Amino acid sequence: MPSPAPSSQNEVVERAIARVLEAEQSTLAAIAQARQDGVAMNERARATARAITERTERRIGRVRERFEQRIAAEVAALDQAAAALDLGYVPTAGELASLERAIAVLAAELTGGHE
Repeated sequence: MPSPAPSSQNEVVERAIARVLEAEQSTLAAIAQARQDGVAMNERARATARAITERTERRIGRVRERFEQRIAAEVAALDQAAAALDLGYVPTAGELASLERAIAVLAAELTGGHE
């Protein structure tokens, strides 16, 4: 096979260099596009996370509000029941003496002492 003429060799080399440069430009453009796509995906993910966070905070707020309302209603019912109790009760001397003996026995048991 005869060797190509010098001008034809230059043309082959120039075409090869042009193909390499074209491939490099194409690769750089693909990398830039991938970066842009990554930034866009990241922003979409952040927006989705923000929306989920906001929705969760609203739900938690509603649950907390219902809980506080329920507790307030229960406390009001307990207050009402306490107010309805007969608070005019006065223990008799015998009841007080019995209570004092029970307290002394319990204290002795708890402290390991003797009555």
